[in-house]
Amino acid sequence: MINRSLFENTDIAFALKSDSELERAYFLFKMISSQPLVRIGTAATNFALKANLPVEGLIRSTVFDHFCGGVNEEDCLPVIDKLYLKKVSSVLDYSVEGKETEQQFDNALEKILKIIHFCDEKEAMPIVVFKPTGFGRFALYQKKTEGVDFTESEQREWDRVVARFDAVCKLAKEKDVEVLIDGEESWMQDAADDLVEKMMRIYNTDKAIVYNTLQCYRWDRLEYLKGIHQRGKAIGFKVGIKIVRGAYMEKERNRAEERGYASPICENKKATDDNFNSALTYILEHIGEISLFVGTHNEESCYLAMELMDKYKIDKNDNNVWFGQLYGMSDHISYNLAAIGYNVAKYIPFGPVKDVMPYLIRRAEENTSVVGQTNRELELLKAEKKRRKL
Repeated sequence: MINRSLFENTDIAFALKSDSELERAYFLFKMISSQPLVRIGTAATNFALKANLPVEGLIRSTVFDHFCGGVNEEDCLPVIDKLYLKKVSSVLDYSVEGKETEQQFDNALEKILKIIHFCDEKEAMPIVVFKPTGFGRFALYQKKTEGVDFTESEQREWDRVVARFDAVCKLAKEKDVEVLIDGEESWMQDAADDLVEKMMRIYNTDKAIVYNTLQCYRWDRLEYLKGIHQRGKAIGFKVGIKIVRGAYMEKERNRAEERGYASPICENKKATDDNFNSALTYILEHIGEISLFVGTHNEESCYLAMELMDKYKIDKNDNNVWFGQLYGMSDHISYNLAAIGYNVAKYIPFGPVKDVMPYLIRRAEENTSVVGQTNRELELLKAEKKRRKL
């Protein structure tokens, strides 16, 4: 039987936090719970950074250090080692967004290759992650998705994108490091899906090295999952899938409305939850043919995964199933799962403070829009503060 009160254990959840870190976390989530404060804070932070005001130290000591591991890989090492004391692995996430030049894409490639070598030396780092648009222009993926012919120079540009994907997946296969490739906006995703599947066909012959990401707030993703599973069986490659609920909902709905096409987003949260849980169930029913990374802060989905693993006799530490949460969030899920033997990894964003701010602002806005998430964090932090006083 699955213990349905597992995630209430705040002693295990916050064991790594000092009293001052606990207070900082409570303060940050209290701030995030207020939409007006998030809007004001975002505007003030953007202004201060653009005006080169000396605020990086303040950002670093508050929101940055709570949600990020450091400014570079070496900076993250103490965090990685600390987490692994509690059997929680780390996925270093180079969270610099919005780059557009070939030099920047080549720099991102070098960064990911360096992280894979880093992973090879650290047992605590079995997984690496990157965004498709870290390796190529968004507009290029969009043109490919829309089926518009490339010019000769665009074709050469696309060939370089493919080569970057291939370099990462090839080294990952050599080093036995799993690669999670993030999902992005729907109007560029088909091109990314096709490219990720191409990498799976080459590198997932024995086991899942390459993972695509399903954003389950899209109502068409379960159909995609079943399709790639069938192609994997027919052609002979293992499928790697990370499932998440999704990160671009407002942008997706606004674009669909502006351009007059049906929104790709599920009609409400329940439909999204049902879609996520259906994908989760389908994969666990076919474990071995599909490997799974469950990216969620939703307790019910975690309990469902645990119950299905129990039902299908899947060992807690089976490498075909990983649970993942973001660093600085849902510690009650991560550490309590790890404490009883499940494979758990924290996504640890890193990068220069100024460059990582768009990521941090999105985190704050997402938490504000999911009221239950922020309230749950506050409730647990309050419970742990009370427990320590007693």
